[in-house]
Amino acid sequence: MQYFKRLSLSLASTAALTLASIPFGAARADDTKVAQGTAADLGVMSISLKDAIKPNFGFQGALQGAGTPNQAGIGGFLPLVTGDNSVFFLDAQANANFADFNNYSSIINTTVAGTTISTSSRLGYRWLNSDRSWMFGVNAGYDSRPMATGGTDTGVNVSNSSTVFYQQVAAGLEAVSNTWNFNAYALVPVGTKEYRLNSNYFGGSLDTYGLDVGYAITPDLKASLGYYYQQGDFDIADGSGINGRLAYNISNGLTAGVNLSYDQAFETRFSADIKYRFGANGNKTPSEKKVWQTPVMQALTETVRNRDVKIHDFFWDDWENPLNVFVNPLIALIAPGTAVEMQLLNFVRGTGIGSYVNRESAEYIASCTIIAGPLACLLLGGAPLQRNRNANGGWGGRLPDPGEL
Repeated sequence: MQYFKRLSLSLASTAALTLASIPFGAARADDTKVAQGTAADLGVMSISLKDAIKPNFGFQGALQGAGTPNQAGIGGFLPLVTGDNSVFFLDAQANANFADFNNYSSIINTTVAGTTISTSSRLGYRWLNSDRSWMFGVNAGYDSRPMATGGTDTGVNVSNSSTVFYQQVAAGLEAVSNTWNFNAYALVPVGTKEYRLNSNYFGGSLDTYGLDVGYAITPDLKASLGYYYQQGDFDIADGSGINGRLAYNISNGLTAGVNLSYDQAFETRFSADIKYRFGANGNKTPSEKKVWQTPVMQALTETVRNRDVKIHDFFWDDWENPLNVFVNPLIALIAPGTAVEMQLLNFVRGTGIGSYVNRESAEYIASCTIIAGPLACLLLGGAPLQRNRNANGGWGGRLPDPGEL
Protein backbone atom coordinates (compact mmCIF):
# COMPACT_ATOMS: atom_id res chain seq x y z
CA MET A 1 0.00 0.00 0.00
CA GLN A 2 2.79 2.39 0.88
CA TYR A 3 4.40 1.45 -2.38
CA PHE A 4 1.36 2.54 -4.39
CA LYS A 5 1.13 5.78 -2.39
CA ARG A 6 4.77 6.57 -3.11
CA LEU A 7 4.25 5.64 -6.78
CA SER A 8 1.16 7.87 -7.02
CA LEU A 9 3.00 10.78 -5.42
CA SER A 10 5.93 10.24 -7.76
CA LEU A 11 3.68 10.20 -10.83
CA ALA A 12 1.78 13.24 -9.60
CA SER A 13 5.03 15.10 -9.04
CA THR A 14 6.29 14.18 -12.51
CA ALA A 15 3.00 15.26 -14.10
CA ALA A 16 3.06 18.54 -12.16
CA LEU A 17 6.58 19.29 -13.29
CA THR A 18 5.66 18.43 -16.88
CA LEU A 19 2.62 20.69 -16.82
CA ALA A 20 4.59 23.43 -15.12
CA SER A 21 7.15 23.31 -17.89
CA ILE A 22 4.56 23.95 -20.61
CA PRO A 23 4.03 27.72 -19.89
CA PHE A 24 7.77 28.24 -19.84
CA GLY A 25 8.06 26.59 -23.23
CA ALA A 26 5.21 28.71 -24.55
CA ALA A 27 6.92 31.81 -23.21
CA ARG A 28 10.04 30.91 -25.12
CA ALA A 29 7.96 30.49 -28.28
CA ASP A 30 6.39 33.89 -27.58
CA ASP A 31 9.85 35.35 -27.13
CA THR A 32 10.70 34.04 -30.58
CA LYS A 33 7.62 35.70 -32.02
CA VAL A 34 8.53 38.95 -30.28
CA ALA A 35 11.99 38.74 -31.78
CA GLN A 36 10.35 38.29 -35.15
CA GLY A 37 8.33 41.43 -34.59
CA THR A 38 4.69 40.26 -34.82
CA ALA A 39 2.25 43.08 -34.18
CA ALA A 40 0.38 41.45 -31.28
CA ASP A 41 3.50 40.39 -29.34
CA LEU A 42 5.12 43.82 -29.72
CA GLY A 43 2.08 45.43 -28.10
CA VAL A 44 1.14 47.50 -31.13
CA MET A 45 -2.53 46.63 -30.76
CA SER A 46 -2.61 48.05 -27.22
CA ILE A 47 -1.38 51.51 -28.24
CA SER A 48 -4.00 54.24 -28.48
CA LEU A 49 -3.16 56.45 -31.45
CA LYS A 50 -5.18 59.30 -29.96
CA ASP A 51 -2.92 59.32 -26.91
CA ALA A 52 0.31 58.58 -28.76
CA ILE A 53 0.28 60.76 -31.90
CA LYS A 54 1.36 64.27 -30.96
CA PRO A 55 2.63 67.27 -32.98
CA ASN A 56 6.35 67.37 -33.64
CA PHE A 57 8.58 70.04 -35.11
CA GLY A 58 12.25 70.67 -35.81
CA PHE A 59 14.74 71.44 -38.52
CA GLN A 60 15.95 69.89 -41.76
CA GLY A 61 18.77 70.58 -44.18
CA ALA A 62 20.06 69.21 -47.48
CA LEU A 63 22.96 69.69 -49.87
CA GLN A 64 22.28 70.55 -53.50
CA GLY A 65 21.26 67.70 -55.79
CA ALA A 66 19.83 67.21 -59.26
CA GLY A 67 18.01 70.49 -59.81
CA THR A 68 17.59 71.15 -56.09
CA PRO A 69 19.41 73.72 -53.91
CA ASN A 70 21.48 73.81 -50.75
CA GLN A 71 18.84 74.43 -48.12
CA ALA A 72 18.03 74.49 -44.42
CA GLY A 73 14.86 75.31 -42.56
CA ILE A 74 12.14 74.36 -40.13
CA GLY A 75 9.22 71.98 -40.44
CA GLY A 76 6.62 70.14 -38.49
CA PHE A 77 3.95 67.47 -38.37
CA LEU A 78 0.51 68.43 -37.05
CA PRO A 79 -2.17 65.74 -36.52
CA LEU A 80 -5.52 67.32 -37.36
CA VAL A 81 -7.84 64.38 -36.70
CA THR A 82 -6.69 61.16 -35.02
CA GLY A 83 -8.90 58.08 -35.12
CA ASP A 84 -8.60 54.66 -33.53
CA ASN A 85 -6.46 53.44 -36.40
CA SER A 86 -5.71 56.49 -38.58
CA VAL A 87 -4.55 60.09 -38.65
CA PHE A 88 -5.38 63.06 -40.89
CA PHE A 89 -2.43 65.47 -40.82
CA LEU A 90 -0.66 68.59 -42.06
CA ASP A 91 3.07 68.40 -42.84
CA ALA A 92 4.66 71.78 -43.63
CA GLN A 93 8.18 73.13 -44.21
CA ALA A 94 9.89 76.43 -44.94
CA ASN A 95 13.50 76.43 -46.16
CA ALA A 96 16.14 79.02 -46.84
CA ASN A 97 17.75 78.22 -50.20
CA PHE A 98 21.45 79.08 -50.46
CA ALA A 99 23.92 79.61 -53.28
CA ASP A 100 25.47 76.66 -55.11
CA PHE A 101 28.86 75.69 -53.74
CA ASN A 102 32.22 75.63 -55.51
CA ASN A 103 30.80 77.34 -58.60
CA TYR A 104 29.08 74.05 -59.47
CA SER A 105 25.60 74.58 -60.84
CA SER A 106 22.78 72.52 -59.38
CA ILE A 107 20.63 73.24 -62.45
CA ILE A 108 23.33 72.43 -65.11
CA ASN A 109 24.81 75.78 -66.27
CA THR A 110 23.58 78.79 -64.29
CA THR A 111 24.54 78.90 -60.64
CA VAL A 112 21.92 79.51 -57.98
CA ALA A 113 22.78 82.63 -55.96
CA GLY A 114 21.55 84.60 -52.98
CA THR A 115 19.05 83.43 -50.37
CA THR A 116 15.39 82.80 -51.03
CA ILE A 117 12.64 81.13 -49.01
CA SER A 118 10.82 78.09 -50.39
CA THR A 119 7.74 76.46 -48.88
CA SER A 120 6.21 73.01 -48.97
CA SER A 121 2.95 71.77 -47.48
CA ARG A 122 1.15 68.43 -47.52
CA LEU A 123 -2.29 67.37 -46.33
CA GLY A 124 -2.42 63.63 -45.85
CA TYR A 125 -4.27 60.66 -44.46
CA ARG A 126 -2.53 57.58 -43.03
CA TRP A 127 -4.07 54.43 -41.65
CA LEU A 128 -3.08 51.00 -40.30
CA ASN A 129 -4.42 47.64 -41.45
CA SER A 130 -6.35 45.40 -39.06
CA ASP A 131 -3.31 43.87 -37.31
CA ARG A 132 -1.22 47.06 -37.65
CA SER A 133 1.47 45.30 -39.67
CA TRP A 134 1.17 47.81 -42.56
CA MET A 135 0.70 51.55 -42.77
CA PHE A 136 -0.90 53.05 -45.89
CA GLY A 137 -1.07 56.72 -46.79
CA VAL A 138 -2.11 59.28 -49.36
CA ASN A 139 -1.06 62.94 -49.47
CA ALA A 140 -1.23 66.01 -51.70
CA GLY A 141 0.04 69.56 -51.49
CA TYR A 142 1.74 72.62 -52.92
CA ASP A 143 5.41 73.67 -53.17
CA SER A 144 6.95 77.02 -54.08
CA ARG A 145 10.51 77.97 -54.95
CA PRO A 146 11.81 81.46 -55.67
CA MET A 147 15.26 81.17 -57.27
CA ALA A 148 17.96 83.84 -57.47
CA THR A 149 20.56 83.31 -60.19
CA GLY A 150 24.18 84.35 -60.63
CA GLY A 151 26.98 83.47 -63.02
CA THR A 152 27.65 80.19 -64.77
CA ASP A 153 29.99 77.25 -64.37
CA THR A 154 30.48 76.95 -68.15
CA GLY A 155 32.79 79.90 -68.69
CA VAL A 156 30.02 81.86 -70.40
CA ASN A 157 29.73 85.48 -69.26
CA VAL A 158 26.10 86.45 -68.61
CA SER A 159 24.26 89.62 -67.66
CA ASN A 160 20.80 90.57 -66.40
CA SER A 161 20.61 87.73 -63.89
CA SER A 162 17.12 87.50 -62.46
CA THR A 163 15.15 86.05 -59.56
CA VAL A 164 12.28 83.86 -60.72
CA PHE A 165 9.40 82.04 -59.04
CA TYR A 166 8.37 78.41 -59.59
CA GLN A 167 5.42 76.45 -58.21
CA GLN A 168 4.17 72.88 -58.30
CA VAL A 169 1.38 70.68 -57.00
CA ALA A 170 2.19 67.23 -55.71
CA ALA A 171 0.58 63.94 -54.76
CA GLY A 172 1.90 60.76 -53.17
CA LEU A 173 0.98 57.23 -52.10
CA GLU A 174 2.72 55.29 -49.29
CA ALA A 175 2.82 51.72 -48.03
CA VAL A 176 5.11 50.71 -45.13
CA SER A 177 5.71 47.44 -43.29
CA ASN A 178 8.42 46.66 -40.76
CA THR A 179 10.59 45.42 -43.62
CA TRP A 180 9.48 47.11 -46.85
CA ASN A 181 8.26 50.52 -47.87
CA PHE A 182 6.88 51.89 -51.14
CA ASN A 183 6.47 55.52 -52.11
CA ALA A 184 4.91 56.68 -55.41
CA TYR A 185 4.81 60.40 -56.19
CA ALA A 186 3.99 62.99 -58.84
CA LEU A 187 5.36 66.56 -58.95
CA VAL A 188 3.56 68.76 -61.49
CA PRO A 189 4.62 72.40 -62.14
CA VAL A 190 1.88 75.03 -62.34
CA GLY A 191 1.84 78.68 -63.32
CA THR A 192 4.82 79.96 -65.29
CA LYS A 193 7.15 77.02 -65.87
CA GLU A 194 9.96 78.56 -67.98
CA TYR A 195 11.82 81.81 -67.41
CA ARG A 196 14.77 83.62 -68.95
CA LEU A 197 17.36 83.42 -66.19
CA ASN A 198 19.89 85.80 -67.72
CA SER A 199 21.18 87.01 -71.07
CA ASN A 200 22.03 83.50 -72.29
CA TYR A 201 20.08 80.86 -70.38
CA PHE A 202 16.50 79.83 -69.84
CA GLY A 203 15.34 77.59 -67.01
CA GLY A 204 12.27 75.48 -66.43
CA SER A 205 10.66 73.42 -63.68
CA LEU A 206 10.27 69.71 -64.31
CA ASP A 207 7.34 67.33 -64.08
CA THR A 208 8.61 64.33 -62.12
CA TYR A 209 6.89 60.96 -61.61
CA GLY A 210 8.57 58.26 -59.57
CA LEU A 211 8.46 55.17 -57.39
CA ASP A 212 10.86 54.39 -54.52
CA VAL A 213 11.14 50.91 -53.00
CA GLY A 214 12.84 50.68 -49.61
CA TYR A 215 14.12 47.92 -47.36
CA ALA A 216 14.94 48.01 -43.63
CA ILE A 217 18.42 46.52 -43.34
CA THR A 218 18.19 47.03 -39.57
CA PRO A 219 15.57 48.94 -37.55
CA ASP A 220 17.83 52.03 -37.80
CA LEU A 221 19.38 51.60 -41.26
CA LYS A 222 17.19 51.77 -44.36
CA ALA A 223 17.99 51.63 -48.05
CA SER A 224 15.87 52.46 -51.07
CA LEU A 225 16.12 52.32 -54.85
CA GLY A 226 13.89 54.36 -57.13
CA TYR A 227 12.95 55.06 -60.72
CA TYR A 228 11.64 58.39 -62.01
CA TYR A 229 10.66 60.02 -65.27
CA GLN A 230 11.03 63.76 -65.72
CA GLN A 231 10.01 66.14 -68.47
CA GLY A 232 10.00 69.86 -69.11
CA ASP A 233 12.31 72.80 -69.74
CA PHE A 234 11.18 72.98 -73.39
CA ASP A 235 11.41 69.15 -73.51
CA ILE A 236 15.19 69.24 -73.13
CA ALA A 237 15.32 67.40 -69.81
CA ASP A 238 12.89 64.63 -70.79
CA GLY A 239 14.03 61.18 -69.77
CA SER A 240 14.24 58.48 -67.11
CA GLY A 241 16.51 58.29 -64.10
CA ILE A 242 17.36 56.17 -61.06
CA ASN A 243 18.14 57.15 -57.50
CA GLY A 244 19.39 55.39 -54.42
CA ARG A 245 19.30 56.36 -50.76
CA LEU A 246 20.71 55.22 -47.42
CA ALA A 247 19.19 56.67 -44.23
CA TYR A 248 20.30 56.09 -40.65
CA ASN A 249 18.37 56.86 -37.48
CA ILE A 250 21.15 58.30 -35.31
CA SER A 251 18.98 58.79 -32.24
CA ASN A 252 15.39 59.48 -31.29
CA GLY A 253 14.16 61.99 -33.89
CA LEU A 254 17.53 62.54 -35.62
CA THR A 255 18.00 61.03 -39.09
CA ALA A 256 20.77 61.48 -41.68
CA GLY A 257 20.75 60.28 -45.27
CA VAL A 258 22.82 60.19 -48.45
CA ASN A 259 21.40 60.17 -51.97
CA LEU A 260 22.78 59.29 -55.40
CA SER A 261 20.93 59.86 -58.69
CA TYR A 262 21.60 59.56 -62.39
CA ASP A 263 19.77 60.71 -65.52
CA GLN A 264 20.87 62.11 -68.87
CA ALA A 265 19.90 65.69 -68.04
CA PHE A 266 21.75 66.04 -64.71
CA GLU A 267 24.05 63.03 -65.03
CA THR A 268 25.40 61.76 -61.69
CA ARG A 269 24.47 63.82 -58.64
CA PHE A 270 25.24 63.20 -54.96
CA SER A 271 23.55 64.88 -52.02
CA ALA A 272 23.10 64.44 -48.29
CA ASP A 273 20.44 65.51 -45.81
CA ILE A 274 19.70 65.64 -42.11
CA LYS A 275 16.50 66.01 -40.13
CA TYR A 276 15.60 66.37 -36.46
CA ARG A 277 12.13 66.44 -34.96
CA PHE A 278 11.47 67.46 -31.34
CA GLY A 279 8.64 65.61 -29.62
CA ALA A 280 9.12 62.34 -31.49
CA ASN A 281 8.25 59.66 -28.89
CA GLY A 282 8.74 62.32 -26.24
CA ASN A 283 5.52 61.72 -24.28
CA LYS A 284 5.54 57.93 -24.37
CA THR A 285 6.47 55.43 -21.66
CA PRO A 286 9.62 53.30 -22.16
CA SER A 287 7.54 50.30 -23.29
CA GLU A 288 5.54 52.47 -25.70
CA LYS A 289 8.75 53.95 -27.10
CA LYS A 290 9.94 50.43 -27.91
CA VAL A 291 6.74 49.79 -29.82
CA TRP A 292 6.92 53.11 -31.65
CA GLN A 293 10.44 52.39 -32.83
CA THR A 294 9.01 49.94 -35.36
CA PRO A 295 8.98 51.31 -38.93
CA VAL A 296 5.20 50.91 -39.29
CA MET A 297 4.36 53.03 -36.26
CA GLN A 298 7.07 55.62 -37.00
CA ALA A 299 5.68 55.99 -40.52
CA LEU A 300 2.45 57.46 -39.11
CA THR A 301 4.26 60.70 -38.21
CA GLU A 302 7.12 60.56 -40.73
CA THR A 303 7.88 63.61 -42.90
CA VAL A 304 6.56 63.28 -46.45
CA ARG A 305 9.37 62.83 -48.98
CA ASN A 306 9.92 64.07 -52.57
CA ARG A 307 8.81 67.71 -52.32
CA ASP A 308 11.55 69.84 -53.92
CA VAL A 309 10.86 71.85 -57.09
CA LYS A 310 13.45 70.63 -59.64
CA ILE A 311 14.89 73.18 -62.08
CA HIS A 312 16.91 72.62 -65.26
CA ASP A 313 18.41 75.28 -67.52
CA PHE A 314 19.69 75.41 -71.10
CA PHE A 315 21.50 77.68 -73.57
CA TRP A 316 19.28 78.90 -76.39
CA ASP A 317 19.39 81.56 -79.08
CA ASP A 318 16.66 82.58 -81.49
CA TRP A 319 18.13 81.01 -84.62
CA GLU A 320 14.87 81.48 -86.49
CA ASN A 321 15.36 85.22 -86.39
CA PRO A 322 16.86 86.07 -89.84
CA LEU A 323 18.87 88.92 -88.32
CA ASN A 324 20.69 86.55 -85.98
CA VAL A 325 21.68 84.34 -88.90
CA PHE A 326 24.08 87.06 -90.05
CA VAL A 327 24.72 89.13 -86.93
CA ASN A 328 25.77 86.31 -84.62
CA PRO A 329 28.70 85.11 -86.78
CA LEU A 330 29.93 88.71 -86.97
CA ILE A 331 29.79 89.04 -83.19
CA ALA A 332 31.70 85.80 -82.83
CA LEU A 333 34.35 87.01 -85.28
CA ILE A 334 34.77 90.42 -83.60
CA ALA A 335 34.62 89.10 -80.03
CA PRO A 336 35.97 85.54 -79.93
CA GLY A 337 35.26 83.57 -76.80
CA THR A 338 31.77 84.96 -76.27
CA ALA A 339 28.63 82.93 -75.69
CA VAL A 340 27.58 83.65 -79.26
CA GLU A 341 30.76 82.07 -80.54
CA MET A 342 30.19 78.91 -78.52
CA GLN A 343 26.62 78.81 -79.77
CA LEU A 344 27.88 78.97 -83.37
CA LEU A 345 30.53 76.36 -82.79
CA ASN A 346 28.01 73.90 -81.47
CA PHE A 347 25.57 74.74 -84.21
CA VAL A 348 28.20 73.85 -86.78
CA ARG A 349 29.15 70.69 -84.89
CA GLY A 350 25.51 69.65 -85.14
CA THR A 351 25.71 69.88 -88.92
CA GLY A 352 28.78 67.67 -89.03
CA ILE A 353 30.93 70.64 -90.14
CA GLY A 354 33.83 71.66 -87.95
CA SER A 355 35.70 69.88 -85.21
CA TYR A 356 35.07 68.96 -81.58
CA VAL A 357 35.26 71.97 -79.29
CA ASN A 358 35.39 71.67 -75.52
CA ARG A 359 35.21 74.33 -72.85
CA GLU A 360 38.96 74.97 -72.75
CA SER A 361 39.31 75.43 -76.50
CA ALA A 362 36.06 77.31 -77.01
CA GLU A 363 37.90 80.57 -77.69
CA TYR A 364 39.05 79.12 -80.99
CA ILE A 365 36.68 79.76 -83.85
CA ALA A 366 37.00 78.00 -87.18
CA SER A 367 36.55 80.02 -90.31
CA CYS A 368 33.99 77.52 -91.55
CA THR A 369 31.74 78.53 -88.64
CA ILE A 370 31.34 82.03 -89.99
CA ILE A 371 30.43 80.75 -93.44
CA ALA A 372 28.60 77.50 -92.76
CA GLY A 373 26.40 78.81 -89.94
CA PRO A 374 24.33 81.34 -91.89
CA LEU A 375 24.61 79.32 -95.09
CA ALA A 376 23.04 76.26 -93.48
CA CYS A 377 20.24 78.38 -92.05
CA LEU A 378 19.52 79.92 -95.44
CA LEU A 379 19.47 76.52 -97.15
CA LEU A 380 16.99 75.24 -94.58
CA GLY A 381 14.69 78.17 -95.20
CA GLY A 382 14.36 79.09 -91.53
CA ALA A 383 13.38 75.61 -90.33
CA PRO A 384 13.33 75.35 -86.53
CA LEU A 385 16.40 73.93 -84.89
CA GLN A 386 16.29 71.12 -82.42
CA ARG A 387 18.12 71.87 -79.18
CA ASN A 388 20.78 69.57 -77.91
CA ARG A 389 23.49 69.68 -75.32
CA ASN A 390 26.86 71.05 -76.39
CA ALA A 391 30.37 70.26 -75.24
CA ASN A 392 30.80 73.30 -73.01
CA GLY A 393 27.81 72.36 -70.87
CA GLY A 394 25.33 74.73 -72.48
CA TRP A 395 22.69 74.13 -75.11
CA GLY A 396 23.06 74.93 -78.76
CA GLY A 397 21.30 74.34 -82.02
CA ARG A 398 21.42 71.20 -84.13
CA LEU A 399 20.15 70.86 -87.66
CA PRO A 400 17.14 68.56 -87.58
CA ASP A 401 17.24 65.18 -89.26
CA PRO A 402 15.33 65.02 -92.56
CA GLY A 403 12.47 63.17 -90.89
CA GLU A 404 12.11 65.95 -88.31
CA LEU A 405 11.50 68.74 -90.84
